[in-house]
Amino acid sequence: MDYSTKWSSLPAAPSLKPLTQPGYGLPKEQQQAAVQDLVKAHIDSFDQALSDGLAQVVQAIPPMEFMHKGDRISLAFVEATVHNPTVAKGGICKDLRVFPAECRGRRCTYRGKLVADVSWSVNGVPKGIIKQSLGQVPIMVKSKLCNLHGLSPKELIEHHEEAEEMGGYFIVNGIEKVIRMLIMPRRNFPIALSRPKFKSRGQGYTQYGIAVHCVKDEHTAINMNLHYLDNGTIMLNFIYHKELFFLPLGFALKALVDFSDYQIYQELIKGKEENSFYKSCVSEMLRLVMEEGCTTRAKVLNYLGERFRVKLHLPEWYTNEQCAKFLLDECLCIHLKSDSEKFYNLCLMTRKLFAFAKQECQEENPDSLMCQEVLTPGQLFLMFLKEKMTGWLVSVKLALDKRSQRVAGITAENLTRIFNLGTDITRAFEYMLATGNIISKTGLGMLQDSGLCVVADKLNFIRYLSHFRCVHRGAAFAKMRTTTVRKLLPESWGFLCPVHTPDGTPCGLMNHMTTHCEIVAPTSSTSTLPALLCSLGVTPVESTPSQPYSCCYPVVLDGAMIGWVEKDLAPSLVESLRRFKVLKEKRMPPWTEIVLVPQTGKASLYPGLFLFTTPCRMMRPVRNLALGKQELIGTFEQLYLNVGIFEDEIEEGVTTHQELFPHSMLSVVASFIPFSDHNQSPRNMYQCQMGKQTMGFPLHSYQDRSDNKLYRLQTPQSPLVRPVMYDHYNIDNYPIGTNAVVAVISYTGYDMEDAMIVNKSSWERGFAHGSVYKTEVIDLSEKAKGEDSVVFGTKPGDPKVGTKLDVDGLPAIGTVLNYGDPYYSYVNLNTGQSHVSFYKSQETCVVDNIKVCSNDTGTGRFKRVCITMRIPRNPTIGDKFASRHGQKGILSRLWPAEDMPFTESGMTPDILFNPHGFPSRMTIGMLIESMAGKSAALHGLCHDATPFTFSEENSALEHFGDMLKAAGYNYYGTERLYSGLSGMELEADIFIGVVYYQRLRHMVSDKFQVRTTGARDKVTNQPVGGRNVQGGIRFGEMERDALLAHGSSFLLHDRLFNCSDRSVAQVCMDCGSLLSPLLEKPPPHWSTTRHRNTICMLCKKSDSIENVSVPYVFRYFVAELAAMNIKIKLDVK
Repeated sequence: MDYSTKWSSLPAAPSLKPLTQPGYGLPKEQQQAAVQDLVKAHIDSFDQALSDGLAQVVQAIPPMEFMHKGDRISLAFVEATVHNPTVAKGGICKDLRVFPAECRGRRCTYRGKLVADVSWSVNGVPKGIIKQSLGQVPIMVKSKLCNLHGLSPKELIEHHEEAEEMGGYFIVNGIEKVIRMLIMPRRNFPIALSRPKFKSRGQGYTQYGIAVHCVKDEHTAINMNLHYLDNGTIMLNFIYHKELFFLPLGFALKALVDFSDYQIYQELIKGKEENSFYKSCVSEMLRLVMEEGCTTRAKVLNYLGERFRVKLHLPEWYTNEQCAKFLLDECLCIHLKSDSEKFYNLCLMTRKLFAFAKQECQEENPDSLMCQEVLTPGQLFLMFLKEKMTGWLVSVKLALDKRSQRVAGITAENLTRIFNLGTDITRAFEYMLATGNIISKTGLGMLQDSGLCVVADKLNFIRYLSHFRCVHRGAAFAKMRTTTVRKLLPESWGFLCPVHTPDGTPCGLMNHMTTHCEIVAPTSSTSTLPALLCSLGVTPVESTPSQPYSCCYPVVLDGAMIGWVEKDLAPSLVESLRRFKVLKEKRMPPWTEIVLVPQTGKASLYPGLFLFTTPCRMMRPVRNLALGKQELIGTFEQLYLNVGIFEDEIEEGVTTHQELFPHSMLSVVASFIPFSDHNQSPRNMYQCQMGKQTMGFPLHSYQDRSDNKLYRLQTPQSPLVRPVMYDHYNIDNYPIGTNAVVAVISYTGYDMEDAMIVNKSSWERGFAHGSVYKTEVIDLSEKAKGEDSVVFGTKPGDPKVGTKLDVDGLPAIGTVLNYGDPYYSYVNLNTGQSHVSFYKSQETCVVDNIKVCSNDTGTGRFKRVCITMRIPRNPTIGDKFASRHGQKGILSRLWPAEDMPFTESGMTPDILFNPHGFPSRMTIGMLIESMAGKSAALHGLCHDATPFTFSEENSALEHFGDMLKAAGYNYYGTERLYSGLSGMELEADIFIGVVYYQRLRHMVSDKFQVRTTGARDKVTNQPVGGRNVQGGIRFGEMERDALLAHGSSFLLHDRLFNCSDRSVAQVCMDCGSLLSPLLEKPPPHWSTTRHRNTICMLCKKSDSIENVSVPYVFRYFVAELAAMNIKIKLDVK
């Protein structure tokens, strides 16, 4: 969808018309673009990774070269393709394609085959190409390789999917997994850092450094640092295979270009020609290289190759120079192609580091969004794929070495046989997606190797959608003791939502993108841009500008130094570039970011003109006022633009851009909160969390799904008061609550502390009724291991089964199952033995549907079924409800309708809300919603609750008050109520209106825990813990302190002894041993065994033995100490 028209079609106001149109409920011709757009970042990045990205990876993987029986053998990838998911060979089927719904039902992985062409050569002579399958890789649903790509809603429904199926996730073992988007440092941009930790890197190191996260076109990443030493020299450090290496900068510069020392010196001092300290530092760095006898480039390369050769594991016939070249290619500024580009880039970074160390420029904040980008799923997938393909080549070499005696000569046949022994990459990918952990030799340039994937749980649609808009800072930051990482910085305005972040541990680390924020996925060639820049007045990097370097800005395009531009020419250059970008002229990509960091005369950010066209950056549309069109702006660019919000804020000549909407700073979930600008901010944060825990309508295909747990609200409604974004995303397809008549009144004492009273008649009419769907997979190959002939079925006339199960051994659909009913039965075909399993849960359920599953090849027997049960869960006392304003409460009483207060027209409210919930929480939005909902119900309208529509001048109270007045009600939304008990009129006016209420997933039925007696731990004999095993509730140290403080010692004794692990032990009074009293040996004639005495084995007598009650744990402890040769003596009185 074209970004320039995407936001112009936003509905003006919400309306109920779509629900009453004749075609409502029928699948549309096309899927809704707005909803599909939510997962765009995931799908686009994956498509890009497996089309252009895969081709680049194949080019980038270096050939595997090794010696075999005196021959030099080289293996290299030529081409690789990933196929659509299809049935495995030998499968029996009509349609070869595999669809996601089957993989979910069968609990297997949705994956396609990766096939590569491997070329091989002996002694440099090419011998041919072998096609080889490297295994299966998971395929993202709805990507171009997915079999659902491009299907219409009607066809999607035929394939058992949602009409609005969005995709963007992988299916691994039947579970939907999303690769998390992580924040990474902005690629190829040198960031000035001051870290006290740097001082510990070695002697003479200071806290000043420059860090660059270099990323190649095919997304391979590496981190590289420059350190400033206190003697004025600079150290370069890089990581190769998770090891840290240091190299003095002079060596790197001399190794990259064949310049004389004087030319290098001239390049380094540009813009600092007057600074004598700086000049002496530069000459000192070059002198260090001279001292090692490295006068020419060839000598430096030989010197480096000799020292680094050990770590690079290259073939022994490589010369030292080739090793050094390999090192420079793999570890230094890998995003640049040529050595001269790397040289100029290192010089720029050196100048920046000197300026920073001498406090002439400011440090960049690595936590600020301007220095960050996003690691997209496609990027991670591709990096991992590259590493595994490289690993496959290594495994082939090892397999060949192992079998070198048996392999006669290297022929195509022998090689194919060896290739099949290479490590399959299927397992590695499934492990990564199933656990979220990455096992990698190089570390992939990331700070973390776990927590990369999350389950996309379909609790409700809002929660599901927020998985795809979530951006996480990274697991490494969650353990940090500082809070600086979590702060909300003003730079993130418009890109990250200020309210949609969880409270608690992940607060501020897990953020959500705003509705308008997009992530750049496509890459475009930037080869025409340097010529365009030079034609606009940029001096190329080799030539000299007309003014001194100190009055010029360096021009940097995607991390490569292009040239210099004079200070007074720069603003007009930027204007021309912006014009080309907005009007899409001169092959300038619309997602270019143009940043001119000006010289201010103070120590501000390092000046320069930076252009970015790389993928994975965050961008958002704003209106360009000069050209009257939409323009995408980036996070760094936004700092130097003046963007107005409302019309009256625009100053001529100052404001260049305007926001498309005032609410463009909110995320998708936050923009569903009505009148959120009238609430206190933390309440909006709470609602963002609770909106994701609501029982609603997560999907329409209940019959086709086999998720472990699904919630469903039986009586959902469309809200009468809602923001315009609600209609834009058509959330009416997946409603999340019910309109309720709410009276704000303190009635009885049952509504204290956030409790609420619900009208019993409303409850009987179906208010917030719901059910839970639970699915269990029963696999007989696990139940009866080693038995091949076990299938589902019943033995005729089995008394255990009765009429409860069908002939196939499964319950009929619609059967009500109670505790202890037969659940399923299986038969051994060889022996005719049958075994019945019984329903173990205490909750009554209804069998909703049963699916019979086979295996991936379609040859499975009747051994595996999915049984879905429906458990009705109507609201009971203790269930949690919430309005859309963070006002959560618990149902405390179902109050009979005849005892509820009623209005003059005889209406009783559904919910009584305690007025004490408003003053301290300041959720004025809820009061306005109540009035708006009341007037909407009276006039048959649907009101617009978009934030920032009302203001001080145009107040919401007046607007809705007039509407209520027009309907004959009180202007302020209050009414006279009559007591349900006495029929007397209540003295105060009661505020009553219609509010949309949500039922949350936290239910008493899932949480209550009861135990009388039950299972005990095998070792300690104490009651086990945990609700699922009918465990006890721990009576811990603090509870013990409370009973001690009360002086109730008998109760304490009872809790910690009688009800825990009381046991009767025998102890010898003389020697005080718990272990020595044992039963005496039985006499030869067995009749007298019952009269055996207990004898102390040490004292050899039985009259000193007494019974004592001790905790069982104590006896265990004594035995353990005895095993360590420590004797315990009890002093029994």
